[in-house]
Amino acid sequence: MEKTSAGLLLAFTMLALLWANLPFGASYGEFWDTAVDLRVGDLELEMSFHDIVNDALMAFFFFTVGLEVKREFTVGELTDRSRAVVPVAAAVAGLLVPAGIFLLLNPTGENATVWGAVISTDTAFLVGALAVVGPKFPGRLRVFLLTLAVVDDIGALAAIAVFYTSDLELLPLLAAVVLLVLVALVRFLPTGRGPAYTVLSLLTWGATYASGVHATLAGVAIALMIPVFTPRRPHVERTEELARAFRQSPTPEYAAATARSLKESISVNERLQGTYAPYVSLLILPLFALANAGVRLDGGTLAAAVQSRLTWGIIIALVVGKTVGITVATAIMRRTGAGQLAPGLTLARVGGGAALCGIGFTISLFIVDLAVEDELLQAEARVGVLAASVLAFLLGWGWFRLVDRFQPASTVGRFLVRDFDPERDHYRGNPEAPLQLVEYGDFECPFCSRATGSIDEVLEHFGPRLVYVWRHLPLTRVHPHAVQAARASEAADRQGAFREYGRLLFERHDRLEADDLLEYAQELGLDVEEFGNDLQSGSVANRVDDDALDAEFMDLHSTPTFFIGSVRHRGPYDAPSLIRALEESGS
Repeated sequence: MEKTSAGLLLAFTMLALLWANLPFGASYGEFWDTAVDLRVGDLELEMSFHDIVNDALMAFFFFTVGLEVKREFTVGELTDRSRAVVPVAAAVAGLLVPAGIFLLLNPTGENATVWGAVISTDTAFLVGALAVVGPKFPGRLRVFLLTLAVVDDIGALAAIAVFYTSDLELLPLLAAVVLLVLVALVRFLPTGRGPAYTVLSLLTWGATYASGVHATLAGVAIALMIPVFTPRRPHVERTEELARAFRQSPTPEYAAATARSLKESISVNERLQGTYAPYVSLLILPLFALANAGVRLDGGTLAAAVQSRLTWGIIIALVVGKTVGITVATAIMRRTGAGQLAPGLTLARVGGGAALCGIGFTISLFIVDLAVEDELLQAEARVGVLAASVLAFLLGWGWFRLVDRFQPASTVGRFLVRDFDPERDHYRGNPEAPLQLVEYGDFECPFCSRATGSIDEVLEHFGPRLVYVWRHLPLTRVHPHAVQAARASEAADRQGAFREYGRLLFERHDRLEADDLLEYAQELGLDVEEFGNDLQSGSVANRVDDDALDAEFMDLHSTPTFFIGSVRHRGPYDAPSLIRALEESGS
């Protein structure tokens, strides 16, 4: 999806440029300026094709951005403030530094109003570019950049709302606020929530459009009113009961009730993201590129752009400002101890990602359209955005080639990337022991299950001289239940039963369905309702993902994988072999 979306954006950008520069290039502007009238009684709405894309269709884009922001702050990456502090600080610097550079180069006049075009990163192009560039082991970097992109989107949306809105009409604005309150209350309706959301959202968009606030912001505001939650156990159990009843008596009533219960077990936020995200990525954003990237690159336009402070201000602000701002802020956060990078994520890799953040395409072009009306200035600004996006991609590509070249692949996976932390890690034995054995394992793996006997024997042999550490490496390609089992063990850990629950998982590694996981919790006397809620929580998912990303960075592909101290153990993992390796490491 990510590569396809980025590819379509690029293809439609090239198509727009080709259309605008062919002999019949005048038809480009004429087509997008074509008027479309909608009249209902005395109410009339007149828009051009360009307005329909930028004001109406792009509202869906900002709606999906708003859904993502709401989800990340509620159940996603940004629920863990310690995890988010570094990318958030980097994102803020990535907003302020480019804006400052641009205003230094364009301090006055109409040019200065375009400063908002240099603050935003195009998330679709960023993720697509990261996939195309293909740095080694991008998992940690991708999480870092996506967290950064959420904050970046918030800053861009705030700039549009505060600095690019004029001529406010108070009565329609008040109506929009009232309608948003009604949108927030829809969640309490017993039935008919889908139609209610649709009608109220359309009315909110219309009121926002009439108020003078840019209508696309209605999409963000509506998204923030949409509820988001992790799947709740009572809903899941109710769906299971209805499905069982439908098997016994396949009637239309049971079919409808089962479908409704299944749908409502997932939050509206996530259902809407799943519904609209493909259309936004594969249709709306390419259409936006087609409608906005058609700059006529004749000699006069290019000559004006080469000599334009506006064009160069955008290029320098995006390419240099984003790279320097994000990288320096990350370095400061790490140096001062205010935040730490995830294991395996180096400042050099963050720098490559920061360079790619200079691709500001979508919202940059969007703000150019809002900031200036002069067509010549718009053309110069668009040339700057397009040139900056190309240069940022090339800079990121070259940066990663250098980083990967000076990080030989032979060292990857040889050493443990994260030291043992008794406050975080699951361990057995003496945390102050001079010897350390770390296992990356999978509860569905039969070999890990058999290795538990070896671990017991090794611990007994060394006594207080050894600490054994367990970390998760769910091999989803061969073990479809591994991730859920790992999360279940972390949910059990919330009630102090990690070791006991883990032993049950190993003993019954061939029975790890959802019902089995709940049954094991009940068997151990855990609070099953609390266990079910923790099982679906974002913090538990993040805890498992952390270990898995460590393993990805170290290029681990099999379980169990052991580390003796900080060095990877290669060879048999029966008790005598592990004992011998540990003794040799301590000699």
